[in-house]
Amino acid sequence: MSHDVNQLAEEAGEPVAAPAAGGGAAGESVFSGAYRALTLGVILSVSMVAFESLGVATVLPDIAKDLDGLGAYGWGLSALMLANIIGTVVAGRSADRQGPWRSMAIGMVIFAAGCAVAGAAPTWPLFLLGRALQGLGVGAVMSMAYTVIGLAYPEHLRARMFALLSSAWTVPSLIGPVIAGTLAEYTSWRGVFLLMLPLIAVAAALTLPGLRKLHRPDGGGAPAPAGPWWKSPLACSVLLTAGTALLLQALLLKNLVLLVVLAVVGIAVAVPTLRAVTPAGTLSARAGIGAGIGIRFLLCAVYFGSEAFLPLGLQELRDVNASLAGLGLSAGAITWVVGSAWQAKLDGKGRGRTGSVTLGFAILLIGVVIMAGSILVEAIPAMVAVAGWAIGGIGMGVAFNAATTDTLEQTPGEQQGLVSGSLQLAQTLATGLIAGLGGAAIAIADQHGSTTRTALLATFTLTAVLALIGVLLSRRLRPAPAR
Repeated sequence: MSHDVNQLAEEAGEPVAAPAAGGGAAGESVFSGAYRALTLGVILSVSMVAFESLGVATVLPDIAKDLDGLGAYGWGLSALMLANIIGTVVAGRSADRQGPWRSMAIGMVIFAAGCAVAGAAPTWPLFLLGRALQGLGVGAVMSMAYTVIGLAYPEHLRARMFALLSSAWTVPSLIGPVIAGTLAEYTSWRGVFLLMLPLIAVAAALTLPGLRKLHRPDGGGAPAPAGPWWKSPLACSVLLTAGTALLLQALLLKNLVLLVVLAVVGIAVAVPTLRAVTPAGTLSARAGIGAGIGIRFLLCAVYFGSEAFLPLGLQELRDVNASLAGLGLSAGAITWVVGSAWQAKLDGKGRGRTGSVTLGFAILLIGVVIMAGSILVEAIPAMVAVAGWAIGGIGMGVAFNAATTDTLEQTPGEQQGLVSGSLQLAQTLATGLIAGLGGAAIAIADQHGSTTRTALLATFTLTAVLALIGVLLSRRLRPAPAR
């Protein structure tokens, strides 16, 4: 099992440990002549993914209403996130054997095709097809962005590039929801997708030429996985995605018997596969690394699962336009950075990270409650939801940084790729799963003559309960000291 997981993490785009040639000239930077185009291209690639992610989240309620897709609303996000898993693994596998150029090029083409299909879709199923194509492309582009840093930059420049990639989400967080909301309000939501096409072209022109000469350091392809093909990382990623998708789709069915049967089949496929591609002790939240991965799952389920329905709640229940609804997404992203900085100061003072994770979950829970209350209770001003989500972002920043740092600190050097890949898998899976469950709640409410308000109440209650579980689980972040 460990072999399979380690290989999955490597093929999921973890940077390959290989020093670039050269010891680093004096004054050399990531924007020096030799690196300038590649640096700008990689940063733009990550920024366009961030812009698309936040922009689509803002206008998704408009899209669902226009294409009659409110009954399967959660799939607007889940289709992208689940396809992301496959795209990440397939791209990493190709890069291991042929270098990153092919994976990045194909990823950008597929991402562009997905944007075109989604932007031109006349029906909700075609829109979801476009979102799935986008997910495949996003998985490839993001995994290659990090892989390229390990291959193209000398060691003394890599930390700077990783920091730049993190900051590449900041500007899109500020302007993405506003631009998307404005386009939807004054032109059409389709403009959000069409706007991506020239950005993709520029990113490709800057990035791809510099990748042609990059190959794996050993010059050879990755060894074939040991064991039968159905236990390979690629097969496991496909089975995990298929099982999760089957579960989410089953929840949309009106036939109760068929719903139960397909849901059980989906769980039976997904759970063993998840066990196979994560470290031992992950599903049982074993104290230490296993609990750390579980905490990442809960954090992303609470934060991204709640955030996915923030624009819908404000627009559907409180009659707020898309531009203002997008402010909640921007507020959460900005205060996430604030929470991260606060946690860094606490870390510098030697404060225990377990306490920081507990505190972060508690603050995130408060944010969920305030945001949900503002959406669901008409007596509370609608824009209080933005303030509530700003509070939630602080909690996410504190807990996310503390949990990730502590989990990786406990990880042996030879398992860094394994655990890093599992943390990312937990984040992607949690986002897609909770978005799908929330969408199923909306569909079920509609089928039984209930309201969107009831469905959102159920969804926010679920994320609040998961936050409470996170508060309790945080104490397992560190194993108990041996007596």
